[in-house]
Amino acid sequence: MNRIGGMSTCWETKKDRKVNKETAFIKNGSKLLEKLVDICDGKFNSIRSFSATELKKATNNYDPQKILTSDSGYKLYKGFLQGRPVSVKKFKDDDEQYEYCFNDIVFASKMSVHKSFMKLLGCCLEAQIPILVFEYVGDWTLSDFLWGSEEARCQPLLWIPRSKIAMDMANAVAFLHAAFSKPIVFRNIKPLNILLDDNHEAKLSDFSISISIPKGESHVRDSVAGATGLIAPEYLTTGNFNEKQDVFNFGVFLLVLLSGQMVVDFSRPEKEILLQDHVKKCIEDDRFNKVIDSTIIAEGTWPGKEQQLQAYTALSLRCISELAEDRPTMIDVSKELRKIYRSAISCHQQ
Repeated sequence: MNRIGGMSTCWETKKDRKVNKETAFIKNGSKLLEKLVDICDGKFNSIRSFSATELKKATNNYDPQKILTSDSGYKLYKGFLQGRPVSVKKFKDDDEQYEYCFNDIVFASKMSVHKSFMKLLGCCLEAQIPILVFEYVGDWTLSDFLWGSEEARCQPLLWIPRSKIAMDMANAVAFLHAAFSKPIVFRNIKPLNILLDDNHEAKLSDFSISISIPKGESHVRDSVAGATGLIAPEYLTTGNFNEKQDVFNFGVFLLVLLSGQMVVDFSRPEKEILLQDHVKKCIEDDRFNKVIDSTIIAEGTWPGKEQQLQAYTALSLRCISELAEDRPTMIDVSKELRKIYRSAISCHQQ
């Protein structure tokens, strides 16, 4: 379909469509190569090329009924390719999403070696903004289990599965920080970006706003990106940040997982609209139980559970320390959460 003076016309020929696809393919292929050289030093896991036609067919022309999750810049669809389910990610058609899309491709292509990230299978470079194809994890995000449909919430997330999700996600973020010569800051750790399978195994997704810290540098400077309440104070005030931004973000995420509450909630008192402020006030007023999701309380208690919850909360609060240097590293966070999870398993079995 051609556009003339803001109006659409319908006389696009097959030849026109072919030229448009070829033009997009060449432009996107060049951009992808540039980003791979910059971020991956030219090294990346092989990814398949899909045609626009087969992805359209796989998702039943991007049927809204097949949407697994969506954010401000994209929709993730369940599709079927060669008889198996996949997740197809389609970005909105604007310049900002073009950059985010390539971020997602190049960072995700490095992560197939880690079990706690959604595996990138390939992409379609024929579209104006490439369309990504990931492994299929499940129909639900962590957000669905916490706040979504009755169908999702009828499978309550108890304390042990939550502590395992926390541990697995900490391992994933620690991997980003420690496994590469240029540490990767994720900047977008939230329930909407975590998909769960039927066994509550969690996979982190969406590298749209991730960024590498240049070699030899301790910080990176960038415009403020991320959801309200997840951005560390030093990043908000200076635009400079490093891995400790993710630690802050992760601390807030831990509180969400513990409380089942939103990061921002205007139904709370004015000084407690942000979840971290609400949690601190409850602890200050000796109302610790008000912090914990009623689902966790309703499952009952066992020896050691209270101590696990206290240790988990204390770790969360350390992560959201005002000063970046007072926050632990994600490797330390991962180790502490592993201890808490193992303790929960051991005590519950007694």
